[in-house]
Amino acid sequence: MARKIVILTGAGISAESGLGTFRDEGGLWAQHRIEDVATPEGFARDPGLVHRFYNTRRAQALEAAPNPAHEALARLQRDWPGEVVIVTQNVDALHEKAGAEAIHMHGELAGALCFACGHRWPAPLEMVPGTPCPSCNAPAGRPDIVWFGEMPYHMEIIAEHLQSCDLFAAIGTSGQVYPAAGFVEEAAMAGAETVELNLADSGISRAFDDHRVGPASKVVPDWVAELLASP
Repeated sequence: MARKIVILTGAGISAESGLGTFRDEGGLWAQHRIEDVATPEGFARDPGLVHRFYNTRRAQALEAAPNPAHEALARLQRDWPGEVVIVTQNVDALHEKAGAEAIHMHGELAGALCFACGHRWPAPLEMVPGTPCPSCNAPAGRPDIVWFGEMPYHMEIIAEHLQSCDLFAAIGTSGQVYPAAGFVEEAAMAGAETVELNLADSGISRAFDDHRVGPASKVVPDWVAELLASP
């Protein structure tokens, strides 16, 4: 029986598509404090600033194209005889643009969320303070993004996948943001092999059985090709 693979992807897989991480110098994140644009408290203080920030990110993500790493994972999900589950910390839609399905644990730029009733709907290109909810009409629309201090989405189903996988891979993650940084330990405790593919060592590289260093657009297609060629 073919092995089940669970793959966690982080900002590093989208960096070569032009979408920066909050650790990049000189990028969009460098112009703002995380506390101001990625926390519920920041949104309460200045919703206009937060909306402008995510409007810019949303526009950038719409223009971005998948790179060879996204395309390789889509190929693995399509051609692997077993199950391939992609869990992403990214809020862009590059996995989907490449033809894959992904579980978005940190939400999506393409979504809007009502602070009042929890209703979700497709976000317009630009959101503004007081955006009305189409369900309850409260002026409480916000980006459907998991901010620091909030619980990531789909944690129960992700835990089930981690406990039942045979191979766990982390691609382009910093190893500094929990609970995702703890996924390797959960998978390993369940008996899975583990591999990290990253541009450089992360904070949790030692927790993996295998570690491959290099640009995602190179190391991910090579790794996928090895898997698909294996008996």
